Amino acid sequence: MEIKIDDLTGAEIIGLVREHLESMLEQSPAESVHALDLDGLKGAEITFWSAWEQAELLGCGALKDLGHRHGELKSMRTATKHLRKGVASNLLAHIIEEAKQLGYRRLSLETGSMEGFAAARKLYERFGFEYCKPFGEYVEDPNSVFMTKEIGR
Repeated sequence: MEIKIDDLTGAEIIGLVREHLESMLEQSPAESVHALDLDGLKGAEITFWSAWEQAELLGCGALKDLGHRHGELKSMRTATKHLRKGVASNLLAHIIEEAKQLGYRRLSLETGSMEGFAAARKLYERFGFEYCKPFGEYVEDPNSVFMTKEIGR
């Protein structure tokens, strides 16, 4: 698996981001969907990675700089045909390591509270993320859970 910074211009990644947004809207009320669209993911404060095996897209994930050495995981998504193959674990490990190299001290995330997000929550728990209060501009929402992890000093 090759994980690389992606400029979000390829047809495959555009399709996966679109699939991600559609899936979020199917599982959560629109006001509780915090996934970024393509333009949002191209922001200067965001680094976006994609995972590939030869020419096949496996998944993606992003890191948003919240300032004060705090980053937010965004747009973690595994391509449907590659679920349960370790793609998300590899991407998450890569992003955590990159965040450490960049000097981040904390990573946080928002994900859904519904059953459809249970696998994602379990993944984050395995990586040492703990449940927390809303961070940044988030507010309490019964459709969201918030998690955080200290990664550096």
